[in-house]
Amino acid sequence: MTHDLICFDLDGTLVDTAAEIAEAVNLALEAHGIARRPVDEIVLLIGNGTADLMRRLRERLVQEQPALDALPLPALLASLDRFYAQTTGTQARPYPGCVEALTALRDAGVRMACVTNKELHHAQAVLRVTGLDGFFALTVGGDTLPEKKPHASVLRHVAGALGVPLARCAHVGDSLTDVLAARNAGVAAWAVPYGYNAGRPIADARPDRLFDGLGEVARHVLHGA
Repeated sequence: MTHDLICFDLDGTLVDTAAEIAEAVNLALEAHGIARRPVDEIVLLIGNGTADLMRRLRERLVQEQPALDALPLPALLASLDRFYAQTTGTQARPYPGCVEALTALRDAGVRMACVTNKELHHAQAVLRVTGLDGFFALTVGGDTLPEKKPHASVLRHVAGALGVPLARCAHVGDSLTDVLAARNAGVAAWAVPYGYNAGRPIADARPDRLFDGLGEVARHVLHGA
């Protein structure tokens, strides 16, 4: 094996969480008397954590309805946090081949980490309800460290914490943010073609390798396939 540590993004890479995130956002909006937004619109904002998603959505809402500028962002964030705690796990599903790939890597002694920009408590909840929490030696959320992806310090922190040289690490994600995080940290930048990435093809980010799915990632790590 050429890699001893594989870091995985969460939303759009390991687990399809778009529907339950969108539902939590819309419940939060409704709690403040704001009409629901299309799911597709919300999905395009996934990638930098729920707080960033709501901040950007609020900016869009204020542009459309200036009176909403009177609604403070902290109130929206508090509502989103409450409703996302309720929707987490209701619709999230690991992508096909996810469990099998993680099992094969774990059984071969490959260390794994989950590195997401989602707030840590929400990330831990998603991993727990989908049964993936036992695979990872470390989980890093968007609020775990002073910076979040794509800052170089994030993946370097993970490699250092687990005692693995950067040259023997790879990061797997679905977005430009993930590719940049890997490049900035000096680890292999791998990607899968599904997920979110603001609606743009991940191939445009030019990852070092683009895999069909997580099963192909595991085969490459274990067998060089």
